[in-house]
Amino acid sequence: MSVNESLVGAQTTEGAVMNGEVAYIIVEDGKRLKAEVIDVKSSDVVYLQVFEDTSWMKVGDPVEFTGLPLAVKLGPGILGSVTDGLQNPLYELGKIEWFLERGIEVDPLDNRTKWRFTPKVNKGDTVTGGSVLGTVPEKLFEHKIFVPFSLQGSYTIETIAAEGEYTVDEPIASVKDATGNITQLKMAFEWPVKQPMPFNERSVPEQSMPTGIRILDALFPIAYGGTACNPGPFGAGKTVLQHSLARHSQADVVIIAACGERAGEAVEVFKDFPELIDPRTGKSLMDRTYIVGNTSSMPVAAREASVYMATTVGEYYRKQGLNVLILADSTSRWAQALRETSGRKEEIPGPEAFPMYISTLISAFYDRAGVEILQDGTTSSLSIIGTVSPAGGNFDEPVTQATLLSTGSFWGLSRALSDARKYPAIDRIDSNSKYPSLLEQEEVTYLMELLRDGKTIASNIILMGEKGITDASYIRYQKAELLDAVFLQQNSFHEVDGVTTPDRLRLMFDMVKEIIDTPVNVEGKEEIRSHFNFIRQAFLDWNYMRLDEEEFEKQKTKLLNLVKKRGHVAENV
Repeated sequence: MSVNESLVGAQTTEGAVMNGEVAYIIVEDGKRLKAEVIDVKSSDVVYLQVFEDTSWMKVGDPVEFTGLPLAVKLGPGILGSVTDGLQNPLYELGKIEWFLERGIEVDPLDNRTKWRFTPKVNKGDTVTGGSVLGTVPEKLFEHKIFVPFSLQGSYTIETIAAEGEYTVDEPIASVKDATGNITQLKMAFEWPVKQPMPFNERSVPEQSMPTGIRILDALFPIAYGGTACNPGPFGAGKTVLQHSLARHSQADVVIIAACGERAGEAVEVFKDFPELIDPRTGKSLMDRTYIVGNTSSMPVAAREASVYMATTVGEYYRKQGLNVLILADSTSRWAQALRETSGRKEEIPGPEAFPMYISTLISAFYDRAGVEILQDGTTSSLSIIGTVSPAGGNFDEPVTQATLLSTGSFWGLSRALSDARKYPAIDRIDSNSKYPSLLEQEEVTYLMELLRDGKTIASNIILMGEKGITDASYIRYQKAELLDAVFLQQNSFHEVDGVTTPDRLRLMFDMVKEIIDTPVNVEGKEEIRSHFNFIRQAFLDWNYMRLDEEEFEKQKTKLLNLVKKRGHVAENV
């Protein structure tokens, strides 16, 4: 009926179809282009969003409806893979064509690999959807083979495979329902990407997740099962921060959803991650990583699919009893894809032409995070951190505001800090978190009061100059600057300073607090500045030393001597 870039109007003679149903449009070269029904206008007119290039598509091309929703294939073999938003393995596609051709589909899970299956049930056992049939080893973990979550009610095990090696497409069990119907089960099954997996029992995120980034762990933490928003202008360090989180955060599984990120940055992930060594395991970082790659140069509709694909895989590994972290970069470009689709559907636009329901979609996405209490009583979690790239760094635009309302931590990146080469460039005053810190709450308050005092005094210095403030105020200002330089800033490229363990964070905080609490008997701005410069350099040298190095304790003693060699002067800000 019509073709408007990625939006296609189709006429069906089979009656109304399901919203969200997968369809294939067959173009003149015989290729089948995958699409999804997004609007049903009447009993015979539907609109589809096409996940691939619609060039040379014309009115009259046939459309095949599958009767099935867009789904992800779940089973062993996902970890370590890189796929597009439709779960096509990119490395396998690259073997077929140097440039990714449209209309090509590859089985998302390798159906030739044999997995060592160990049964955990016996014939005659009663099971339900989500019950564990057995396990197979996958990378670092024991991968649980589930009864598909879609099966409702109770079933009886009719047959169960003996311990041995099987592919994901071979039957490993059969179950009988109350009416006597037999269902064959395999290691892999499918789940609709836009349908959240049901929680067995939901719990509140309360335990802080160490990230290795001091400003986050101390001041603006994220909890296991929590959510965070990371907005900032272009070039402020969002991608570098996400890479650090992927490598150093204490999550069992990391899922990277490159939903519209620039191709160069996504390729950097594809190239670097397989070569990185996981500091926790000593093995490849890809052993606990899954990457969904849909860059800004790929079709608009695929961005939306990539977000839901990553989230569904994350929910699956949460069911495995693991702590999962999803890094979505960038949700702004996902929202822009929604805006383009909404515009082509001629819907009533909301603020800045985003669809009126954008807040609902963003909230539903982050709501899929959380802590789950599993059937065996253990807990697992799915945490989501989304970057937002507002145009011009405007945090008042609709996507940023909707994300702020849906997340528990706000890590606002500052252009001024990034221009000053401060990493992470997270605003020290305006950022916030509702989750518990690795420090005590009174210690967090203590640091925030110093930072606020420092910002106020810095404003006075700009207005009146250094001569316009007292020495006591200048000392307070220098202590705030010291806190920022040695504790809140990190060198992400240094093997020691790039990641801080909870134990080291405690040591560093105790040292910073001792410096702040120690009175300083120095007069004159030059002398005060010189004194704190010596301390700053000694502290930075200490930051680059390993805890088990012999020089570590020596440098700590040297630093303490520098701090305590002065007498007393009162600080009245």
